[in-house]
Amino acid sequence: MSILAIDTSAKVSSVAVGDQNVLLAEISAEGRLTHSETLMSHVDKVLKMAAKRPEDLSAIAVSVGPGSFTGLRIGVSAAKAMAYALDIPLVGVSTLHVLAVHFYGSTADILSIIDAQKNNVYRELCRFEAGELVSVKPTEVAKLSAVLEECAAGGRQTIVVGDGLKRNNVSLPTNVVLAPPQLRLPRAANALWLAQRKLARGETDDPMTLEPVYLRRSEAEILWDKRHG
Repeated sequence: MSILAIDTSAKVSSVAVGDQNVLLAEISAEGRLTHSETLMSHVDKVLKMAAKRPEDLSAIAVSVGPGSFTGLRIGVSAAKAMAYALDIPLVGVSTLHVLAVHFYGSTADILSIIDAQKNNVYRELCRFEAGELVSVKPTEVAKLSAVLEECAAGGRQTIVVGDGLKRNNVSLPTNVVLAPPQLRLPRAANALWLAQRKLARGETDDPMTLEPVYLRRSEAEILWDKRHG
């Protein structure tokens, strides 16, 4: 089963192709061009790297958020269109889970946090149990300070992934460590890993109804309400 995975939830455009639990090719790039300018060329390149054609694909996986509003719309729209056109299954996966997979098999808790502006973060606390990713604290928008205080109170060794600390100069509790830079960004290869497991359980999404997970309204919507409410 060949799967194409897409993650455009952050500034990095990441596309991967895998077959039978083997990663065949991946492109993860960040530059000045937008996702709308680069995504489809990355899809074309990664398929060529994997020696696959679109008709060879058995499923499309996509990171559905939370994350960048514009990036998620582009990635999810492209994935839905391809799944519909090729008449193959579509699998949406959580961006916070995509981040957590970097530390597969770790005995520590994994705190995925993505910047949600105004000192807020999208967060989810997970851990691996018997090889499966388990949610300990649900996905939500919260104050970064409150999230770190909660980790400190829990006392467990915790690894932080994501860009939630990028705009914030904070001191971490002694039981909390920040992942190295290359492991803080979402990768399509991780989305692929998650999608393979969902497909094995028979879990797919409808291309007509799958939507990005935003969790909050965009700043544009908030400003519109202030000006016209």
